[in-house]
Amino acid sequence: MTPQQNDLLCRVEGDSPMGKIMRRHWMPVCMSEEVAEPDCTPLRARLLGENMVVFRDTGGRIGVLDELCPHRRASLAFGRNEECGLRCLYHGWKFDVNGQAVDMSSEPVDAKLRDSMRTRSYPACEAGGFVWAWMGDPEHPLPFDPPVWTKAPDDKIAIVKVHAECNWAQVLEGSIDSAHSSSLHSSNMPTAVDVANSTATDSQWLRPSADKSPRLEIERTPYGFRYAAIRKPIHDAEKQDYVRTTSFIAPFTVMIPPTDQYNLIQMLVPIDDVNCMFYWIAWHETKGISTDAWRKFCDAIPGVDVDPVTFRKVRNINNNYQQDRAAMKAGDFTGIKGIPTQDMAMWESMGPIADRSDDKLGSSDRAIFEFRKIMLSQVKDATNEAPPKGYYNRDLFSFEGMVSKDADWREVPSPYAAAS
Repeated sequence: MTPQQNDLLCRVEGDSPMGKIMRRHWMPVCMSEEVAEPDCTPLRARLLGENMVVFRDTGGRIGVLDELCPHRRASLAFGRNEECGLRCLYHGWKFDVNGQAVDMSSEPVDAKLRDSMRTRSYPACEAGGFVWAWMGDPEHPLPFDPPVWTKAPDDKIAIVKVHAECNWAQVLEGSIDSAHSSSLHSSNMPTAVDVANSTATDSQWLRPSADKSPRLEIERTPYGFRYAAIRKPIHDAEKQDYVRTTSFIAPFTVMIPPTDQYNLIQMLVPIDDVNCMFYWIAWHETKGISTDAWRKFCDAIPGVDVDPVTFRKVRNINNNYQQDRAAMKAGDFTGIKGIPTQDMAMWESMGPIADRSDDKLGSSDRAIFEFRKIMLSQVKDATNEAPPKGYYNRDLFSFEGMVSKDADWREVPSPYAAAS
């Protein structure tokens, strides 16, 4: 990639072409649990370089507003969330969830400004444990498409949230890279001779293959692409392959292969050009994993491993991710606790925005090629009014397991086929 192409791929702030692509999708602003109670503490949020404040009003409605009061630009995050509105502390101006001023304490009761004053509000909704906002044309938001994990009941959806101090694209390229898991995460995803598929325990995902160089096959789709990472299994390698499929849902979502207990999806949401929020959702319609257990598995417990408000990591680049060299000598591959933090160490070590002009890519990077081609193609059509690639098709699924050498992984039946 040229430096110019790299900028097109990575930069999302202001009028950047990739930012325009992002604004044609509903964006996850925060987890619903962060603004769980009516009249709760307002929450700062930042997406695509824009600062917002999120609150739940007295009636339980969600509001997503520009963080700064339109009067004198003080932060509404310090405001009073009361009586169905958010009141600025500076002069008492108060706004409802739609951005309409409902009180202006410092202005005369007959001031015409009272009727016309508004602040910017973003159309918002809730689904699947998240607050979503529309950052595009406020007059013409596209219909909200419920994400695939809303098939599961709320108590079968678990979310991990971690701040990444680097650009969104290098985080996403890590999510669609199947080959790295066999090395970077090998202590968390070890080979086991007595399992037939990815088997989740309290602390590991056991795999029926020791193959570290998967063969990749890619299929373009309306939402992006999906691909199969085909590995040699431990048993009956002459008759079957161990296949793990991953789906890229443009522009920032990756559905990775499941375990025997839960499905897995990641959203790599741009905060700005050089920061990203990493969300990892585990869900299942009947089995699943609890939120507490999921965060413990990922070593991403708020208040222990990440800040409970900003979700910045305790183990970070400033303390070398608390890498334990003694543990490495004793057999741990990375010496870094937690799958997400292992990934963060790699992603953030590339710098705020990775320089792709000097990449030396190999055959295991076919999904990376495909992602870059698709997104750069999308950028060329940034002003096109046609629906963009992406959207959360509720029949999406990923697969992992044994496939006969005579079969085609593309024809593995969807678990939702009978219901559709």
